[in-house]
Amino acid sequence: MPPSRKLKILFVTSEVVPFVKTGGLADVSAALPQTLTELGHEVRIVVPKYGAIDERRFKIHEVVRLKDLTLNIGDKDVVFSLRSSFLVGQKARVQIYFLDNYEYFGSRQGLYVDPNTGTDYPDNDERFILLARSIFELINKLGWIPDIIHGNDWQTGLIPAYLKTIYKDDPSVASVKSVFTVHNLAYQGFFPKDEFYKTGLPEELNSEKGIEIYGRLNFMKSGLMFSDAITTVSERYAEEITKDEELSAGLKSVLTKRKKDLYGIINGIDDKLWNPETDSLIPKKYSARTFDEKAENKKALTEKFELPYDENIPVIGCISRLVDAKGFDLIAAIIEDLMQMNLQMVLLGTGDRKYHTLFEDIHSKYPQKFSCYLGFDDELAHLIEAGSDMFLMPSRYEPCGLNQMYSLMYGTVPVVRETGGLADTVDKYNEKEETGNGFVFKKYDSPDLLREIKRAVKVFGERKAWTKIAKNGMKSDFSWMASAKKYVELYKKILIND
Repeated sequence: MPPSRKLKILFVTSEVVPFVKTGGLADVSAALPQTLTELGHEVRIVVPKYGAIDERRFKIHEVVRLKDLTLNIGDKDVVFSLRSSFLVGQKARVQIYFLDNYEYFGSRQGLYVDPNTGTDYPDNDERFILLARSIFELINKLGWIPDIIHGNDWQTGLIPAYLKTIYKDDPSVASVKSVFTVHNLAYQGFFPKDEFYKTGLPEELNSEKGIEIYGRLNFMKSGLMFSDAITTVSERYAEEITKDEELSAGLKSVLTKRKKDLYGIINGIDDKLWNPETDSLIPKKYSARTFDEKAENKKALTEKFELPYDENIPVIGCISRLVDAKGFDLIAAIIEDLMQMNLQMVLLGTGDRKYHTLFEDIHSKYPQKFSCYLGFDDELAHLIEAGSDMFLMPSRYEPCGLNQMYSLMYGTVPVVRETGGLADTVDKYNEKEETGNGFVFKKYDSPDLLREIKRAVKVFGERKAWTKIAKNGMKSDFSWMASAKKYVELYKKILIND
């Protein structure tokens, strides 16, 4: 394949901003297609049209060739349409198709979970079988044949299986390759084994050798087995899920078999929103060249949290869900030790009640050293990133992580555990060589965390060294452009290997 050849990419996802969002997948599903388009490739997106999506606001319109199509799902003939609009970004306009079926999507306010019961919709299998099958109708009716179909998470997991089985002899898609991105292995799309007939897949796949695991259908396993390449959202996490039973969430043997086809590509961040030179939500904009002006944000931060300002006392910021997986069991074990040190802490987040109680008590006990806001506030998040000296992120596991990247961009030195995306983005400071952009501990225990925080506080007292570490972080490139180029390399690699 000529290196300059422009690719056609069909990006299939269950959520995308600004239309609908439950998590980071929605951000990726907007940013990556737009950046690929900026690079000159032709990208089209398919997403369900949930009831919460405002078709007037987003100018969603009918496409005659894609209206009132019919597919058989189990015993049902399902009628659906694919309607069209555009995802409008800073530099790129990407066509987006909305899978429109009132029963499965239009009548629901929730995406995957019924907000009235708090449980998964019982027909999620049928809903996402329809999503997977609809893209083949889209390709057939439009005559627009992609080079790559890029699916995301379990909701698109059946697409690679369809490509390799019931559509393998269809000339319109015979040359199409599939990439499957795992954003969260914890959600896998489990369904009863006796519902398999709805998929329309060959019966031999209704087994442990196929897409079944532990006696149930598993849409995630289907994506992992049949895609031409698997990606996840950091290099280290891609390694970890083939070795660690807990992180692999029961899919270790499948992932190990596909190890040579598994790639880690770190998510980018929106450097238009998260950039201290242009951030309109912080009191004082600054850059690596004007690093001293960061202190104005520290003053504003301590004032906001009603802490005394002292340029010689480091402020440690933390923005997170307050749950064990984010390392709060470790923080809880050493919080009294931290309060005996020459530092201040500010915390933003919400989560388990036990941590709400703990941090409210610590604030009452040490009002000059610790303050928290138990909720979420976007403007406050920007102020914490800009005004803190350090950022604490001691996660048990972290597929990618964003806050450590924001912190590096803002010259706020991260203190993290060596796992997943944290390991890929934060380099441990080396005193002798004066290299690194943060502080890293390896073993998941509170003494190791405390030891690394003490080391960071000590180095903070050495202003020249500290400024160098902070500026090392500010040189980072976490733009989506860097990540999108890696995806293009991968697309071309699997197309060449045909």
